[in-house]
Amino acid sequence: MSDVAHTYPPRSFKAVTTEAPWLRWALIGMVLAVLMVLLFAPLITVFSEALSQGPGASLASLSNPESLDAIRLTLLVAAFAVPLNADFGIAAAWLITKYSFRGKAILITLIDIPFSVSPVVAGLCIVLTFGANSWAGS
Repeated sequence: MSDVAHTYPPRSFKAVTTEAPWLRWALIGMVLAVLMVLLFAPLITVFSEALSQGPGASLASLSNPESLDAIRLTLLVAAFAVPLNADFGIAAAWLITKYSFRGKAILITLIDIPFSVSPVVAGLCIVLTFGANSWAGS
């Protein structure tokens, strides 16, 4: 044991920030407003377009065989992709944190690529590669 007596938490607290409380709340409010616009504006647009001809037309389109096939395929792919993604993600996290090995930097780079490439750019590349007028799609 150490001879020095430790007290936790410390008896005197210093403020983490020096801004006025009203400024902090204003900044938090602005960030939340922007976040709400970024989250809810696309949802509102999708639902307004889907319901533009009324809820009956939207519900009728769900009984279309192509819609049912698309829903079935989405659920099937998700049923396989989610557990595989979880298993490989946990395994990669465990390897990265527990061991040092040759190729660790490459593995981390491969994991980080989706965070650095815009989904719009990735989607454009996929459409240009596999679209109807591409070399692979024709």
